[in-house]
Amino acid sequence: MRITEVLGAASDAITVERVFARLYEKDGLTVIAAAAVSGGAGGGSGTDPNGQQGGGAGFGANARPVGAYVIEDGSLTWRPAVDPNRIITMVGLIVIVWLLRRPRPTKARQTGARWPASATAT
Repeated sequence: MRITEVLGAASDAITVERVFARLYEKDGLTVIAAAAVSGGAGGGSGTDPNGQQGGGAGFGANARPVGAYVIEDGSLTWRPAVDPNRIITMVGLIVIVWLLRRPRPTKARQTGARWPASATAT
């Protein structure tokens, strides 16, 4: 497969049809789902010391739902998609950062011991 063919396939894969789904209508309600789509492509070719030529190319695409436009009774509203995996990941990261940044208990705090009076007086 040539690099131009791969780039053509990549541009066909990353289109507006991937971002906005076909509209869905039922009982006067219209829903148009939307997604965030990203992708990239690359390739190269070369010749080894023996004079043999080679090349390769590839592309990748990623899509995730972001929400939907809802049309009801002539009014348009945006309903964001809730991604539970993203929420769980963010809460987990916040907890980890809190655990790493919290003050560590010292030996005096753990035993309930107090500083000697002579050490606190100045």
